[in-house]
Amino acid sequence: MKIGLIGLQNSGKTTIFNTLTGLEVEVTSYSTQKIEPNHGIVQVEDERVEKLSEMYNPKKTIYATIEYIDFVGLTGNKDKNDAFSGSGMGLVKTADALALVVRNFDDPTSGDMPDAVSNVDSIESDMLISDLIIAEKRLEKVELSKKRGIKEASLQIEEKALHKIIEHLEDSNPIRTLNLAGDEEKAVRGFQFITQKPLMIIFNSDEDNFGNNDSVISELQKKYKVIEFAGTFEMELNKLEVEEAVEFMQDMNINESARDRLTKFSYELLGYCSFFTVGEDEVRAWTITKGDDAVEAAGKIHSDLARGFIRAECFSYNDLIQCGSEKIVREKGLFRLEGKKYIVQDGDILNIRFSV
Repeated sequence: MKIGLIGLQNSGKTTIFNTLTGLEVEVTSYSTQKIEPNHGIVQVEDERVEKLSEMYNPKKTIYATIEYIDFVGLTGNKDKNDAFSGSGMGLVKTADALALVVRNFDDPTSGDMPDAVSNVDSIESDMLISDLIIAEKRLEKVELSKKRGIKEASLQIEEKALHKIIEHLEDSNPIRTLNLAGDEEKAVRGFQFITQKPLMIIFNSDEDNFGNNDSVISELQKKYKVIEFAGTFEMELNKLEVEEAVEFMQDMNINESARDRLTKFSYELLGYCSFFTVGEDEVRAWTITKGDDAVEAAGKIHSDLARGFIRAECFSYNDLIQCGSEKIVREKGLFRLEGKKYIVQDGDILNIRFSV
């Protein structure tokens, strides 16, 4: 999973990145010429993986991971190239979801408190315009192909989808709120429109006003998923011993680390869940989308398993813990053979039978 952090300059975006990754990337309160994003990969802590590893004692234990990408800060200046144009666009498109960091603290460079709602609306407006330009340019090429006598069915489907997208964007609506038919969605998937990506808001407050922003957050929640961090405070927690950090978190009424909170938030936003593979060689967590079938899950492990899929041997993590061993799971009839159409559930333990 890749999550791209975007936001205006001086929004505390890189502070949030450091908080999530434990890295110490330089944080500046002024504009720089840096254009390359920061990258950090973090492990998704999951006590189920720990327990499975204790039971199977594998040679390797592999957790799911999240890659955070800290993109260059947006200037808010229409005359400058931001992340939604040129080379920056290609970088943003690599993300599975976008997290827009919104400043909620005094900026020493400007001396003002931000209007969070206006800032979010302005940035999403830029994203809408970026997608609209791409869609209109592609539609021009499709129409030119038609004039040249190309009348392939796939081109007609794409044209229909583009007309829907353009109309939706012109009404100031992001593509993520547009219901495209399956073949239409597939026809435009390669464009990786920015407003088609899931978007969350990270409301970045300072230590003094954290937890006291219900009215602004409620306003943002009318359109977006919102999570509040005390960015600088939580970044400093990374430098403390665990016991000391927990004590400071309790004082702020923070029950989990920023990393754990955003991980859960991201899985919910993207509709993700985890299944596991177990054995003496390896215990591993795999991330899939809720609703994926057994073949799609097999493909996450290796394309050959999906191509030659026969059956999935399946039992649940909860049944394994309750029974105490895989042997008792089988004896109680809780071990199953599932076919291609089986919808994999969060916590399933799978072994794929295949033949290539």
